[in-house]
Amino acid sequence: MTTTDRPFPLGQPAFVSNALERAAHLRTDDAKLMALETRHDASAYVIFRDSLVVAQENGGVRALLSVNEALKFGANPGTIFLGLRGEAPVFGMGIADDAAEKLLNRSDVGVVELRGMAMQGAIPAEQLSAIAMAKSMVGWHRRHAYCANCGARTRATQGGWRRDCPSCKAEHFPRTDPVVIMLVTSGDDCLLGRQKQFPTGMWSCLAGFVEAAETIEDAVRREVWEESGIRCDNVQYYMTQPWPYPSSLMIGCTAEALTRDIVIDRTELEDVRWFPRDEAVQMLARQHAGGLTGPHPFAIAHHLVGRWLQPSE
Repeated sequence: MTTTDRPFPLGQPAFVSNALERAAHLRTDDAKLMALETRHDASAYVIFRDSLVVAQENGGVRALLSVNEALKFGANPGTIFLGLRGEAPVFGMGIADDAAEKLLNRSDVGVVELRGMAMQGAIPAEQLSAIAMAKSMVGWHRRHAYCANCGARTRATQGGWRRDCPSCKAEHFPRTDPVVIMLVTSGDDCLLGRQKQFPTGMWSCLAGFVEAAETIEDAVRREVWEESGIRCDNVQYYMTQPWPYPSSLMIGCTAEALTRDIVIDRTELEDVRWFPRDEAVQMLARQHAGGLTGPHPFAIAHHLVGRWLQPSE
């Protein structure tokens, strides 16, 4: 398979094309939300940890279930309102461990790992943003059942987009963590790194969380210096990618190296090195003689490298 055959063409990584209208004005209307949930065309994405509950049919999978299907499969009642697809309401739902385990040997339903299915193109790319929303929100509710202020159990409100503490009256909102991911270049070379958990032979862009009171530009310069010992500047923004692992926003940037000598932070990365342009082309096309590969088109890192490799107009 070449990069042109993949479901994520250049500039369109996973999770960026949201087909839903979020319809946030409906989140405060409990009666309206309850009515929407009982509509015949109400549907849901059911999340289990890093996986998705899907219907198996016609040799493939269907990620978007009717609400009735979701409940029949054992999804938790109490839903997160994701928005509207046309006039049809779409929700996010979680499922308990024991309920998910009961689905594992069935032929009509599956519990599939989201990232793998998305990378294979088994789930339509236009659905992935809503699935990412559901995954982030279900995970947030699972991790924040208790008030961080007083420890009391909280309850979901605002269509699942807020948790309220009945004891101290604190209001808790889901958070998104900003992460810079950057392609650093030096002439016709680009800087790529390897983490230990990467597939054998895979290299990708450097990345790291933005710290408190830090600009995107400073975060890029700091992370590159900390991980590789390279000084860089001329930081330019490219695009963002929501990343529901568990709930980040990848901020894609480019930067120009001011130095060349690499000093690797081995606590963060297994290796860092410069790759010439022709080698990077081979890696993205999965045609490298040594079996090296670049990041998958699923991820924004692929698009940062691919954009740099395009000939200048």
